[in-house]
Amino acid sequence: MAGPGGRMMMGQSGERSMDFKGSGRRLLRQLLPEKAALWVMVAAGVGSVALSVAGPWILGKATDLVFAGVVGREMPDGLSREEAVEGLRERGDGGLADMLSAVDFTPGRGIDFTTVGGVLLVALAVFAAAGLLMLVSTRASTRVINRTMYRMREEVQAKLARLPLSYFDQARRGEVLSRATNDIDNISQTMQQSMGQLINSLLTIVGVLAMMFWISPLLALVALVTVPLSVAVAARVGKLSQPQFVRQWQSTGRLNAHIEEMYSGHTLVKVFGRQGQAAQEFAEQNEALYEAGFRAQFGSGVMQPLMYFVSNLNYVLVAVVGGLRVASGTLTIGEVQAFIQYSRQFSMPLTQVASMANLVQSGVASAERIFDLLDAEEQAPDPVRGARPGQARGAVALERVSFRYDPLKPLIEDLSLAVEPGQKVAIVGPTGAGKTTLVNLLMRFYEVTGGRITLDGVDAAAMSRDDLRAGIGMVLQDTWLFGGTIAENIAYGASREVTREEIEAAARAAHADRFVRTLPDGYDTVVDDEGAAVSAGEKQLITIARAFLSDPAILVLDEATSSVDTRTEVLIQKAMARLAHGRTSFVIAHRLSTIRDADVILVMENGALVEQGTHEELLPAGGAYARLYAAQFAQAVAEVD
Repeated sequence: MAGPGGRMMMGQSGERSMDFKGSGRRLLRQLLPEKAALWVMVAAGVGSVALSVAGPWILGKATDLVFAGVVGREMPDGLSREEAVEGLRERGDGGLADMLSAVDFTPGRGIDFTTVGGVLLVALAVFAAAGLLMLVSTRASTRVINRTMYRMREEVQAKLARLPLSYFDQARRGEVLSRATNDIDNISQTMQQSMGQLINSLLTIVGVLAMMFWISPLLALVALVTVPLSVAVAARVGKLSQPQFVRQWQSTGRLNAHIEEMYSGHTLVKVFGRQGQAAQEFAEQNEALYEAGFRAQFGSGVMQPLMYFVSNLNYVLVAVVGGLRVASGTLTIGEVQAFIQYSRQFSMPLTQVASMANLVQSGVASAERIFDLLDAEEQAPDPVRGARPGQARGAVALERVSFRYDPLKPLIEDLSLAVEPGQKVAIVGPTGAGKTTLVNLLMRFYEVTGGRITLDGVDAAAMSRDDLRAGIGMVLQDTWLFGGTIAENIAYGASREVTREEIEAAARAAHADRFVRTLPDGYDTVVDDEGAAVSAGEKQLITIARAFLSDPAILVLDEATSSVDTRTEVLIQKAMARLAHGRTSFVIAHRLSTIRDADVILVMENGALVEQGTHEELLPAGGAYARLYAAQFAQAVAEVD
């Protein structure tokens, strides 16, 4: 569904290609507030890699000492190294002489185990220090990532609070939840598994490459022959698998949205016998997720075996050329041993970087979905210094108000109304007439496109939304309870700390105290977010008690008695009447018999105010109100017959 400015809204399929580079850079910028920890992580990583890179060279020296001892033990004592090599040449062993010319041996002397042991102890200390520095780097990395995800979750939560109601009207709830939970968790896991390892791999590549050129530029160039092939393989596989990761997470969002809808409405699904259809749609969404996930994981999974193949090619080339260099006396066995270790170390991070491509691609795909949410158009910001009425009396005025959801389709046009403090205003009309829209405009869930709404003489647009809504209480037909005790649910309506006595007083005023005390734990009875422990009418009484605690100057009442028994309906009507007493109230009326005593009745059709007056004035006029009233009366008679 297209939002303002053509932005793609949630729930859309994945035809749009992903901006991998832009989203990746933006994700990295999320790390900048943790600069100090980042520098610690990088510095410790550099130190760890430097020591790790020095290790093979030190071990190579130990190998040379052992080999020199073995060679020296086999040579006659009393000769110099040069004389021993020249003697080999005279006997026709030129190849062996060339190889031993690079070995620092002493004829007649065997292995110097003291020196070899000292070198090995140095190597052990170097590797231990490298491990400790890597531990420091890992700890800093963990801190950076967790702090970054903490801020990102806060940004998402704050963004959801700033989004207009129209965004949630167009988005599937399960899709929003998937972005706020699954995608953020996926980003966190991706960064935990890849960031530290990626930095360590890149540093290792640089350090190992420097050591390889220092030992033998020729062998280093041989080792680099396979790098272009590695890059080409990684780029090709990444290009093919990236769109599949985008589709995977989009399919995840759609599947979660379907599951959430089917779970929330499981009763209706069973009542209307739609289990088969729901299961079929689930199977289709699950199949789409399977296909996208399989292609993404398989496409990126072939990266590692391909990179291992390239790595083994590199190993063979280095071993062959290195052996020839040892035979010619250009390099020692220890140097070639160290070089082969370096070639493995060089290939390993390349393989790791390539194998992390699937993680990175998946994480960046989720990051783009989060950034799409963070970039969604927000509601207009509140004024820096919002205006406030001098005294909240409840006077409301609509001055030539216009509103339309679609710029090409007018809904409310040129609506004017003046409501005095304490008046009861009933809003009636057929479905789609604009009754709820009018209330949404009053609450600034939507902004008017023309005219203005004033509260006690102050333009609502000049007030902060918090100040505006603090003076308005709502009791809607769709009740909402959160997971907690009944006392906590009632106290939710207060903008300050309230006592148990105040909570119970509000419940008594709403006629809820009696049924609450019959529950096992009374006011401490825990209800879930679906309110499963209480009936629909009881939930409504709890929400009315909540409104009593808020003590608003203006009330918005959406009659909610259609699904309750007669006795509970009477209790709700009494509670709502008591709540509205002395306050300005707007009642969205479904049963016209309940609003005969309204001070003003607004009759709406197609977004326009077509009639305005009292029951006694409108009924004899024979207009729209009279037709609605007659239709309900005729329906009641038919039901009796």
